[in-house]
Amino acid sequence: MKKDTSIKKLPTGIESFSKIIKDNYYYVDKTNLIKDLLNSKSEVILFTRPRRFGKSLNMDMLKTFFIKGTDISLFDGLVISKEKGLCEKYQGEFPVISISLKDVGGVTFEDFISRLRFVIFQEIMHFDWLMDSGKLAEYDKTQLNQLLLGKFEGTVDLQGSLKFLSGLLYKHYGKKVIVLIDEYDVPLDKAYQSGCYDEMVKFIRLFFGSLLKTNEYLEFAVLTGCLRISKESIFTGLNNFEVMAISDTRFSEYFGFTGTEVKNMLKYYGLESKYTLFKEWYDGYRFGNAEIYCPWDVINQCKLLCSNIDAPMKSYWINSSGNDIVRDILSGASANTREQIECLVSEESIKRTINTDLTYADLKNANKVQKETYLWSILYATGYLTDAAKPEGRIHTLVIPNKEILEIYREQVLSWFNTKAGHGSQWEQFCIAVENGDAAGTEAALNSIMPKCISIRDTYSRKDTKENFYHGLLIGLMSCNDEWVVKSEQESGEGYPDILVKAVEKGTGCIFEIKYAEDGKFGEVCNKAMQQIKDKKYADILKQDGVETIYLYGIAFCRKSCQVICRQEII
Repeated sequence: MKKDTSIKKLPTGIESFSKIIKDNYYYVDKTNLIKDLLNSKSEVILFTRPRRFGKSLNMDMLKTFFIKGTDISLFDGLVISKEKGLCEKYQGEFPVISISLKDVGGVTFEDFISRLRFVIFQEIMHFDWLMDSGKLAEYDKTQLNQLLLGKFEGTVDLQGSLKFLSGLLYKHYGKKVIVLIDEYDVPLDKAYQSGCYDEMVKFIRLFFGSLLKTNEYLEFAVLTGCLRISKESIFTGLNNFEVMAISDTRFSEYFGFTGTEVKNMLKYYGLESKYTLFKEWYDGYRFGNAEIYCPWDVINQCKLLCSNIDAPMKSYWINSSGNDIVRDILSGASANTREQIECLVSEESIKRTINTDLTYADLKNANKVQKETYLWSILYATGYLTDAAKPEGRIHTLVIPNKEILEIYREQVLSWFNTKAGHGSQWEQFCIAVENGDAAGTEAALNSIMPKCISIRDTYSRKDTKENFYHGLLIGLMSCNDEWVVKSEQESGEGYPDILVKAVEKGTGCIFEIKYAEDGKFGEVCNKAMQQIKDKKYADILKQDGVETIYLYGIAFCRKSCQVICRQEII
């Protein structure tokens, strides 16, 4: 195969191994996973990792390596090609069944079954040529034809369909089948949210049991997901079943990028000078003994910098990671949990017990106190937290991995806590006071609301970090008012005011400048904020828009207290 010698493209969102190799995309070589997988001798192995850490691409790479009729040249020059004996024995030698359950969801159980039926139908269609096989009996072809027509008789045929397919492939090739199931836990996650969890568990138990536990045609199987599911007994009785969770040392370098891999990528694209920024923003995950970068972020930011070397670092993971369970728990969290989150946001560590066997059934049947106990295990499994040190049994020292996830806490996780503050009499008093230029009323309302919200601890955090936090807190409170237009850091005059608010029906506009009061020097800091508003002419944009009543607010925060001054701009 002739290879393009031009600069390789960056594969954002591409999960096809063959496309990456054939179309000259940059590939971080993870093919040694094949050797370690075969050496593990596991009949079924499950890898649990957060979203966007390369699970799907690895699964497609495995499929491409093992499947009958594969293009062997795709692996030329990759590390696995040096294993000559292994390649001769295994490469292109097996029938492979490969499905992804990431899109299996819905509102009702029937919706889930319908989407799963479509996923299985698509996979069976890849083997429609079996209808011409001289090694299959007519009754095999009759049943296969029914499945090719999409005629699954209820859930029973659906549950046994892939085992039936593996039997046909074994008859045709005389080789046992490799099964790959990507995002295996997504249907259970979505069913938990949709209220049809119990039905889904019963179905999945029989579906996996048929395919993985009682399947004499199975060579081995690989599954990926976010959470391990064990107590539901989905895999009960399965011999030689192994789970490779985040804390396991084996296979730790195959999901995500290592520091060396990131350095090599940046060097290839002439971005070596940006390595420190990449490390601050996207490093910090610890899988086993390996320090890992999120590959989704690294690739996207690298691509951005290739088009604009001065582009700022951005957050990408927030738009790709499922967080419904996290939001569900945090929305009603206790004062103790809020205290722990405050430690984390202040870039401190906390020690908590982590249960890597946590299941959706645990969450479904848990009371509020139990759910908060489980919270840390979920945040750990889904990538919101990572290990700061080697775990002591089940006790983990947890930290927020990097700047990107820290921003997510400040913007998103904290908003889940603080949303409930955006309701009730104190919040209404806050809105009325702001609209009327009432500094004392605004201050009183904020000081009543803040003890119920997350704050930032007065420890190691930088001053600008603290100011950004309170900025986000105010944005969250103000955005709950549907009658206000709220803008953050919109250009005005000679700079960017922290927050601009328009109370459209009242014809009122407000400018807010936020400062952190070191050592509680509220008055001095408030005056500095007000002076900045004046010097930078922040009110100009409201004047240009014809706003007749403009209030200028200087607010100083320290821990869970604030002081507010306000004056009306002379038009």
